[in-house]
Amino acid sequence: MKAVLNHDTPGIAPLALPDRAPDHGIVSQALLTAPGLRVTLFRFAAGQELSEHTSPARVLVQVMAGECEFSVAGQPRTIRPGELLHLPPSAPHAVKAVTELTLMVIQATTTKP
Repeated sequence: MKAVLNHDTPGIAPLALPDRAPDHGIVSQALLTAPGLRVTLFRFAAGQELSEHTSPARVLVQVMAGECEFSVAGQPRTIRPGELLHLPPSAPHAVKAVTELTLMVIQATTTKP
């Protein structure tokens, strides 16, 4: 999937949301993919979830619209628009959309020389 932004040039990515979330499932759109950095917009239908998993990257999750239950190391937390969640590398986490949900996920990895 091609990212909206080119990592070699300045640019602006529209964050305007479609009129509605998918009727079922989860859709994603890569906004930027660059060495050590990936920014993705996710839309979840209400009730959809991602089971517990980990990421080797440092992750920031911003709720753009809707509400979700985000479990970090088995501890559930409700996250709403205007809140930012930080996950250090390898932190086990899962997410469930309580309502139609839009998340911006930023993954940053350390590149070694």
